[in-house]
Amino acid sequence: MDLKLTDQRFIVCGASSGFGKAIALALLKENAHCILVARRGELLKKEFADRFKGQVDIVEADLTKASAIDNILKQSAGKELHGVVINAGGPPAGTPLETKMEQWDKAYNLVMRWKIDLTLRLAPQLAKQGYGRILFVESKSIKQPIPSLVLSNSFRAGVVGFAKSLATEVAGNGVTVNVMAPGAHNTPAIERVIKKRSEALQISIEQARVEMEKDIPVGRFGKAEEFASLASWLLSPHAGYVTGQTISHDGGDIKGLFG
Repeated sequence: MDLKLTDQRFIVCGASSGFGKAIALALLKENAHCILVARRGELLKKEFADRFKGQVDIVEADLTKASAIDNILKQSAGKELHGVVINAGGPPAGTPLETKMEQWDKAYNLVMRWKIDLTLRLAPQLAKQGYGRILFVESKSIKQPIPSLVLSNSFRAGVVGFAKSLATEVAGNGVTVNVMAPGAHNTPAIERVIKKRSEALQISIEQARVEMEKDIPVGRFGKAEEFASLASWLLSPHAGYVTGQTISHDGGDIKGLFG
């Protein structure tokens, strides 16, 4: 299928690894242009600049800093923007009683605050031009809380509330707002979950991985490339009638009827 993304321009946050990297690669292979954002600028240059000459702009920034949002907007100023991928890493693992208030403050900045800030500064531009795609990459925890990830469980749910509210407000302007809820995938982010499970059950890292995969109906972790394929479609003109949705990509792991 031709996703009709040629020469469209996207901001992709957290593009140096995991889902962000996979989505960026998928978009670039569809001949889109990408403004890639991550703390590791040199890694972005190594992975993307030479391979996709003329298609990539790089913003080296820590997304939790106010200056990062300013730098992203400067890079996109004067250019038609078609969409944004709101994505970054998660907070440390922990149960409610293991956490301290300073961890909650840091998690709010990492998981929620900057996403709202960036979105509120981009959404009016997309609404004014009458077209846009806003895609949040969160976690299956917004549908089914994950043990020992209370910080992620809490703030990602708040992001979904924001996204759903915004989707209704801008739908008539040709702008869609959706959330992807990934389960366990072979990305760096899963390692902290495996480590926590290993410690809790007093088993090896490898055994914890095997046990986690056995619990997934399809019997394995997902691939970032599979996730990126769905993300690319949601970012394309084909997905104009899909908005305000939280879409799982979890191998059947969520048990609820609306998983």
